Amino acid sequence: MKLDQVIAVRKNKTIYRDGERCIKLFDADYSKADVLNEALNQARVEETGLNIPKVLEVTMVEGKWAIVSEFIEGKTLAQLMEENPRKKAEYLELLVDLQLAMHGKTCPMLNKLKDKMNRKISQTKLDATTRYDLHTRLEGMPKHKKLCHGDFNPSNIILTDAGDAYILDWSHATQGNASADAARTYLLFCLSGDFSGGKQYLDLFCKKSDTAKQYVQKWMPIVAASQSVKGNEAERDFLLSWVSVVDYE
Repeated sequence: MKLDQVIAVRKNKTIYRDGERCIKLFDADYSKADVLNEALNQARVEETGLNIPKVLEVTMVEGKWAIVSEFIEGKTLAQLMEENPRKKAEYLELLVDLQLAMHGKTCPMLNKLKDKMNRKISQTKLDATTRYDLHTRLEGMPKHKKLCHGDFNPSNIILTDAGDAYILDWSHATQGNASADAARTYLLFCLSGDFSGGKQYLDLFCKKSDTAKQYVQKWMPIVAASQSVKGNEAERDFLLSWVSVVDYE
């Protein structure tokens, strides 16, 4: 196994290419359970028939856990948007189409989105009254069983030269409400500073899925709070600023 071609460096992990294989190598102190859960998520999503890299093995390299998957040759939608800004609307449309195709699948063995969000809200440092309000609001939202990605953004979509699109990184996959997944994508655009892209995305998602924008917006305080547990301080502050927001433009 060669670890000399670095593709990306992320918090707690480094991603390498070794020929036709992609190696995600986790830091030595990374949770073994989280690594195995991510590999299991990916293997389960493979069974839906979606275009995703197949898991080849889970192994250890010099005392560190690694997930080895197929390497997909191509560019991310994020790269393509940066290189071809005039085609951004076209790429956003592709992003939404892929997300809706994913939401059309079910994956019954995945963890439930609501359970994960309830657990994350309990882990926040929000006061008890706010946590209670968020738990109550979450419990009142409709229960669905759609395949949700949890980190669906342009950097997790690879487009090959042949025009095939692949969805990467299934570490946050759950089954649940598609609008919660869309709220997360919108907040990811905002976190990156692309507020206009976020608005375009949300408009497209609601139009193509025939979903009221107000319904997706009802998820945003819940999603923001649940996602605020991880990440740097600036990201947490931004997400928590959404927690008490009820009315949106």
